[in-house]
Amino acid sequence: MNIIRTGLLLAIGLGLSACSSIDTASRNIPLEMPQMTAAAPVVAVADYSVKVSRSLRASEANMYYPMGDIVWRGDPMGDRHAQIAQIFQDSLTRVQINNEDGALPVVVDIDLIRFHALTEKTRYTIGGVHSINFNMTVRNPITGDVIVPTHEVKADLRGYGGSRAMAAEQQGLTQKVRITQHLANVIAQELAAPGSAPQGVTEMVAGLETQPQG
Repeated sequence: MNIIRTGLLLAIGLGLSACSSIDTASRNIPLEMPQMTAAAPVVAVADYSVKVSRSLRASEANMYYPMGDIVWRGDPMGDRHAQIAQIFQDSLTRVQINNEDGALPVVVDIDLIRFHALTEKTRYTIGGVHSINFNMTVRNPITGDVIVPTHEVKADLRGYGGSRAMAAEQQGLTQKVRITQHLANVIAQELAAPGSAPQGVTEMVAGLETQPQG
């Protein structure tokens, strides 16, 4: 894994040399990010795209573990594909807002593989895992050349259940709030060090991520 990460980081350095003369906008809007991404990022998100294929099957079954690629209850009943795309867009916007001065611009492409959050039955009883997988590609914004090849990112997050879920709701930490911030954290970490996103289930408390569990 260290060899892969080193190779990807070298790819970033070589790929970005062609666009190092581009000026990037300075943004100072604060964003609470985890300790692990405190260092200034190597790159900055100049643009992004999010793909949630209509071939992914959404399930509305209220079971502990319904079959389907998309399971989402954090928004009113509606177009689940569009709702998930919006969550990723909001997460990428948070990363974009947090761009640092001097960082080199890139385009980030996200292609969803799986978004399996908790159903009502699971959330109000035992809790579980928000299982989220997506492919991520980083490209040169001028030439479109691939800087970091497409690679799968696993972004599982502990899902609260029962009284803990209710307490989190009262504090404003809804499933949507937690997942949106979690994805922003994961994407920012992947941009800082490709292939470094936590493996396993992460638990985020009040916007801060802890080490993977299990």
